[in-house]
Amino acid sequence: GTKAMLATLERICAGKGQPGDVEYLIELGEDIRMSSLCGLGQTTPNPVLSTIRYFRDEYEAHIFDKICPAKVCKGLIQYSIDPEKCTGCMVCLRNCTSSAISGAKGELHFINDELCSRCGVCMNLCKFDAVVVN
Repeated sequence: GTKAMLATLERICAGKGQPGDVEYLIELGEDIRMSSLCGLGQTTPNPVLSTIRYFRDEYEAHIFDKICPAKVCKGLIQYSIDPEKCTGCMVCLRNCTSSAISGAKGELHFINDELCSRCGVCMNLCKFDAVVVN
């Protein structure tokens, strides 16, 4: 049961969630809780069930709108460079582990979404806050 829960959660976070996934997680969590013979097993689904109870709208945003409101699920975010803030300092380009950033010194840089691994290094290093998550 817990492997099926994990697989469903990973699919949702990857942007491949389907209608009915939330209900499936609730049903599966309740089944695990009721059928488990030990205390650990009975409480294993609690974190998932609690997040559904209090943050159901975020699950639904992942599934139906294909967005991550918290902007952390790699399958549902894109990095881009704000042309108003980019100075062309090259810090992001030099530190990009997937060679997804292009541009010349002093010129606007660009992120190739297909190459981007969404690691966040560029955003963390940019002192001009030019790298943004969409």
